[in-house]
Amino acid sequence: MKLFITGIGTDVGKTIASAIITEALEADYWKPIQAGDLENSDSDKIKSYISNAKTKIHSNSYTLQTPASPHYAATLDGITIEVSKIKEPQTKNHLVIEGAGGILVPLNETQTIADIIQREYQVIVVSRHYLGSINHTLLTIEALQNRKIQIAGIIFNGDENPATESIILKKTNIKMLGRIENEPYFDQNVIAYYADLFRENLEKL
Repeated sequence: MKLFITGIGTDVGKTIASAIITEALEADYWKPIQAGDLENSDSDKIKSYISNAKTKIHSNSYTLQTPASPHYAATLDGITIEVSKIKEPQTKNHLVIEGAGGILVPLNETQTIADIIQREYQVIVVSRHYLGSINHTLLTIEALQNRKIQIAGIIFNGDENPATESIILKKTNIKMLGRIENEPYFDQNVIAYYADLFRENLEKL
């Protein structure tokens, strides 16, 4: 199983969700493009959050210096991102793939994150509650559906908001895989707790 984790925007909780899913399935983890935060990258965070011994964390295809849109960060580094050079790591294990920002974040002049989502990938959308998140969530799901990309489900991040969650689920008919509450902190124990909560739904995908 190959699960691609995307968000409705930046800082909505993709890495925390990726850690939970990786731990729940004891999957391998791969972040194709890391832009900035190289001293504490998303791969570093995943490594610190998980506690199973099976997960392998694979190297980024592109490691960019600036925390910015990949196309701009690459320009500042004097390179151009080529989708053909983003090679999925070989593994016999489940694979969790974390995107960068949302699915229409540009990689170069013509391609976006959506262009690295392969046909066999199932996408999990992470939605965080804020004013405007309904619109951003529905737009993300519509964009995925228009590209005929498989959507495995949605994870809500933040305290329960029945009005928001119910309208999104009703309009999209997408399965809710779980909710991550507004925790005061995340560590291996908290990630393991959510992994136990999410595991059954993830194993059914």
